[in-house]
Amino acid sequence: MADDPFSLFDRWFAEARDSELNDPNAMALATADARGRPSVRMVLLKGHGSDGFVFYTNRGSRKAGDLAANAQAALLFHWKSLRRQIRIEGAVSHATDAESDAYFASRGRDSQLGAWASEQSRPLDDRATFEARFAEMKARFDGQDVPRPPDWGGYRVTPVHFEFWHDRAHRLHERRVFTVDEQGGWREGLLFP
Repeated sequence: MADDPFSLFDRWFAEARDSELNDPNAMALATADARGRPSVRMVLLKGHGSDGFVFYTNRGSRKAGDLAANAQAALLFHWKSLRRQIRIEGAVSHATDAESDAYFASRGRDSQLGAWASEQSRPLDDRATFEARFAEMKARFDGQDVPRPPDWGGYRVTPVHFEFWHDRAHRLHERRVFTVDEQGGWREGLLFP
């Protein structure tokens, strides 16, 4: 039964990319603020490997504030068509500036401009205000590359725990867990459904 959890993730993720119609890289990101109040939202996985799972956001957003106060997070991938989900828990750190710059440069121009125009998670009086800010950014960067905003970048979740859940008939589900051991390797086990 032994597997490396990253290899198993890669296999399941490849199957999800082949079968899910929309955003197979969508994941729920759960954080908690300094007082322990939880919050969860959907984000997109933009990179992964043995060093962790990377997503990008405005560093002034609520999720960024939570992570600044409590640098732990949980991720959940749910692929309904495959009847599978993967839970991941771990510590969170910033992705490097080079990683953030490279990913930002790969985004569509309107997405880049939107990152400059948005004060993510801050109150907005009406949609017209945001649209006006977007138009200002479009004019500001007309004819030039759009650089990454200084308050925008990546976060990496470095796993200490994985759970691979596979739906089975009559709620007799399969649940495989991997937990980091004292030597930095992975201890594997099963959970009752």
